[in-house]
Amino acid sequence: MSTTATSPTLASLADQLRGELVLPGEANYDEARRVWNGMFDRRPAAIARAQGAVDVVAVVDNAREAGLELAVRGGGHSSAGYSTVDGGIVLDLSRMRGVRVDPGAQVAHAQAGALWGDVDRETQAHGLAVPGGQISHTGIAGLTLGGGIGWLSRKHGLTIDNVLSVDLVTADGRLVRASATEHPDLFWGLRGGSGNFGVVVSFEYRLHEVGPLVLGGPILYGLDDAAAALRNARDVMADAPDDVSLWLVLTHVSSALPVPEELHGTPVLAVVPFCTDLERGPDLLEPLTSFGSPLGSFHGPIPYAVLQSALDGVDPHGHRYWERGDYLAELPDDAIDALVDGARTVSSPRSEILLFPMGGAVARVPSEATAFGDRSAPWAVWIASQWTDPAEDDLHRDWTRGFSATLAPWTTGGVYVNAIGGDVTEGRKAAAYGGPAKLEQLRELKREWDPENLFHLNHNVAP
Repeated sequence: MSTTATSPTLASLADQLRGELVLPGEANYDEARRVWNGMFDRRPAAIARAQGAVDVVAVVDNAREAGLELAVRGGGHSSAGYSTVDGGIVLDLSRMRGVRVDPGAQVAHAQAGALWGDVDRETQAHGLAVPGGQISHTGIAGLTLGGGIGWLSRKHGLTIDNVLSVDLVTADGRLVRASATEHPDLFWGLRGGSGNFGVVVSFEYRLHEVGPLVLGGPILYGLDDAAAALRNARDVMADAPDDVSLWLVLTHVSSALPVPEELHGTPVLAVVPFCTDLERGPDLLEPLTSFGSPLGSFHGPIPYAVLQSALDGVDPHGHRYWERGDYLAELPDDAIDALVDGARTVSSPRSEILLFPMGGAVARVPSEATAFGDRSAPWAVWIASQWTDPAEDDLHRDWTRGFSATLAPWTTGGVYVNAIGGDVTEGRKAAAYGGPAKLEQLRELKREWDPENLFHLNHNVAP
């Protein structure tokens, strides 16, 4: 595969686009090539800003015929840098952000360049939502195709469990629809198989009644009390109903919170209970919200859309990120102690250790129903290291790898595909896709829909 686009190729592509082709040397090139993770400073030969599905077909056809590497960018949040490329073409979907809601049918149609903030804004106008990510500037496409875990997942399943159909452009330039009745095998692979099978141009989602107010917000504990609060959360979630969700974050106190200034930058555990039921929720969450002596509590009724965007400033564009996720088979006291020790030794105050329960509606979907990997793990952990100085890259990557190794006694060997992180190995990818049998199913689909592996800048399943 060629790595550099030629001038005739780009001139031909520019003539075919209704959108914009941004080239090196143009005033907006440096801005157009930036992605969320500042670790990846790549220089594409062109960035094609598509205006619709026909533009996407043109870019795919040109990349295939010219033998060019093709990176597909929705929100640009790929922690492994897949949404950009050196010398090839970036297909940028960021101008395709339309969201249309049918409140009667409780269905939303969203273009693939939309961000979760776009979807939440339009669906919440009708008191509806689809399970999605917790940072509103995340793109819907990458998160959906990898599975999609969020506040609503224990009650309503993964994002992919709420996808009704997908329109996509295939490697041979066709525009096709995949659903339970149209190309059902492809529909199976798209739900959890990452970006391996084409460029999605729109999603159709099932919606649920949510909000506008929900119960959420953090309760902060000092590290000396963190282990006890984690044990309490573990015990509560062991038999919690699906209405109850929870995120646990070992982090540092943000200066944005209304706490005494001397607490800014203090390492803490943030316990974030969640429930959509304002009437029953306070009682359901009481074992979590009344525990111990927190440094501060910011929990209570909050607009769902506000909760969805509450972490936007915590993970800004342009910082440097190195991440790793794993599933935990259990959460014994020794694992809790290891998590708290990680918070004490963390190499950057911007880094976070996130722990969240699976189960509920996630686990009730049969494993074979979608390409998503392991649904059985009770807990997932995500180490999200973050910093700004390139000179510190080795320091923070080494800490991430070292801390991850301390959790190995309790991991299942599986991993959420969107949480593979920076260390991408064949073993990690196979584990994310559910093991050899499911991986072979994905390979068969790849051989059918993308035999030349045009779409390989993803957690790739080679044909």
